[in-house]
Amino acid sequence: MRATVEQFEEAKSRMSSLKQDPGNDVKLKIYALFKQSTLGPCTTPRPGMLDFINKAKWDAWKALGETPQEDARQQYCDLIGSLVSAEGGSVAAKPSGSASAQYETLLVTTEDKITTIKLNRPAKKNAITTVMYDEIVTALEQAGKDNSVLTVFTGAGDFYCSGNDLTNFTKIPDGGVELMAKQAGELLRKYVKAYIDFPKPLVAVVNGPAVGISVTALGLFDLVYATERATFHTPFSQLGQSAEGCSSYTFPKIMGNAKASEMLLFNKKLTAAQACDFGLVTEVFPDSSFNSEVWTRLKSYAALPPNSLALSKQLIRSTERERLHAVNDAEVELLVERWTSDECFTAIMNFFQSKAKL
Repeated sequence: MRATVEQFEEAKSRMSSLKQDPGNDVKLKIYALFKQSTLGPCTTPRPGMLDFINKAKWDAWKALGETPQEDARQQYCDLIGSLVSAEGGSVAAKPSGSASAQYETLLVTTEDKITTIKLNRPAKKNAITTVMYDEIVTALEQAGKDNSVLTVFTGAGDFYCSGNDLTNFTKIPDGGVELMAKQAGELLRKYVKAYIDFPKPLVAVVNGPAVGISVTALGLFDLVYATERATFHTPFSQLGQSAEGCSSYTFPKIMGNAKASEMLLFNKKLTAAQACDFGLVTEVFPDSSFNSEVWTRLKSYAALPPNSLALSKQLIRSTERERLHAVNDAEVELLVERWTSDECFTAIMNFFQSKAKL
């Protein structure tokens, strides 16, 4: 009997702690909406009276009653979106007095005949929002026409880029998931096209881990320099999605079918050294001297005759431009289908759920 009383008192204490933390109300709501949107109304047996945490989860789910799965899905997306907005994670602040003051999510500068496009959401590991997609396209268009010789991509902070900001998938318009997928597909098509058609030498300075679209697009760059601590990860199947950035064509061409499949199908994460061995990265530098070595080299490249560089780049690209556009179209078409599938939605919801466990 004593053991039962002690167990009850411990359970009461845990329940009291659960109620006192306001954040747990949100976590319970996330849990309940996730369950309702993926499994429908709660039909599982109620947990035992001493299983306070699972009982709280069960009660939250049961309270949704007969809420349709589609409505629960929308409420879940709205809740996640509101939490991200509350954290200030939608865009980065505009840098005052910067040459890139016209951009919210980028720092764009031109110096020593080099235009640098720096992803500027370091607190969010430079995850790409819809705003950032549009701004990168604009920055590339402007860099293609300015007086610079080279254009360089890099990231602010410790990350190069963590890929797609998955909260992009929580902003469902009035037209529903199908319209969201169509709009996202057209934005992605335009984004990748900007890389395919870029007229000058394009260099990636990978200053840290790279994920998703920031990795797949590297196949469209002319040089890729990486610090030794960089990693390269394309977890598409893990998120119920498929390849983009022309990687379904460029990766097998660069590294062979087997290595490309290991990355694009089975979520293999590469170290900088491995990526260099496979041909995705041009050269790897020690982290301690990364910036000094890379930028010394880039400045010497920028001193080369600009027209010769640009025309040679365009000649090399001309042999495959049409093929790359066709690949881009095919990848976008498949992704639009993926984004509207239950499999993709469930995979993304699972990702969010794993970040909000009690």
